[in-house]
Amino acid sequence: MNISLLKELTEAHGVPGQEDAIRAIVYRELKDICEISTDYLGNVICRKAPTDGTSNPKKLMLAAHMDEIGFVVKYVDDKGFLRIHPVGGWDPRMMAAQRVIVHTSEGPRHGLMMLGTKPKHMLDAAEAAKAPKHEDYFIDAGLSGEEAKKLVKIGDQVTMDRGFQQMGDLFTCKAMDDRVAVFVMIEAMKAAKSHSVEILGVATVQEEIGLRGATAAGSGLKPDICVAIDITLANDFPGIPAEFSVTKLGDGTAIKFMDSSLICHPKVVSHFRDLAEKNGIKYQVELLPAGGTDAGGVQRLNGGVPSFTLSIPTRYVHTVNETVHKDDVQASIDVLARYIEDAHNGDYTYAIPGR
Repeated sequence: MNISLLKELTEAHGVPGQEDAIRAIVYRELKDICEISTDYLGNVICRKAPTDGTSNPKKLMLAAHMDEIGFVVKYVDDKGFLRIHPVGGWDPRMMAAQRVIVHTSEGPRHGLMMLGTKPKHMLDAAEAAKAPKHEDYFIDAGLSGEEAKKLVKIGDQVTMDRGFQQMGDLFTCKAMDDRVAVFVMIEAMKAAKSHSVEILGVATVQEEIGLRGATAAGSGLKPDICVAIDITLANDFPGIPAEFSVTKLGDGTAIKFMDSSLICHPKVVSHFRDLAEKNGIKYQVELLPAGGTDAGGVQRLNGGVPSFTLSIPTRYVHTVNETVHKDDVQASIDVLARYIEDAHNGDYTYAIPGR
């Protein structure tokens, strides 16, 4: 496994609409095997023709989003403190006392994300029990008011300053969602051998604020099949009952049944399960009660597209410590590569009984 590439992807910075750094990595990794283009939203489209020269092939769209949850600057006050607006689903409880990077036109600056409240020593019981809100936070970048207003612009992105770390068989970083899926897509496209479909590997933008990039790409590309790759919840840690775990680290790649954005096409679900079992690839079935993926943005386009999501189980989602198991990542690469090789055999039509 190319751990250095996974590290580079997860440590790169790019909130929705500002995914430039990740775009460059995807281009570098796939330019030798794909024809690469971009669209007006910023999606990277990696087109790979059938290896066997099949004419009029099915178009298989793979979608993994490049953006991470983060913030943009919305106000700079006279003392140099920055106020922020979330782009993506940050839980305010997970934002306290974090180190951040403010991305200015003159380069990145380190900063501190702090809660605008009295120190613990001065809080009464009611104040201490109050739940924080996004608007209660500010950024201290060590700048005077004059310096901050000159250097920082409204809309500059703010991302978490947290590096990649390996802990035994686990990998953790700030943006496994969804860079580990971008990694899986890249590695599977490299690993797939002969295939009779046209692969449209799309590194999408703006998923975290409404599946926007995938929806636009799916509308333009008109795929015959869509497979999104994304993370999913692995709530297999203390404090959560087992029935709410969704998935577990180390139990294999996750074959999604449904989430709040789509019910996966049942025949595509069966196709992935059959391939996993045939090839001895460890998997688990996922039912996610809330949350969506790029497949949900493509499924209802162009009269309907058979769509599915392959998921990588992840602990501590939408925090700075998103954590995956190396075996689940490898299983995801393996089953996706086998699917690319076999996708042309999929018959996802519905028959009417008795006709």
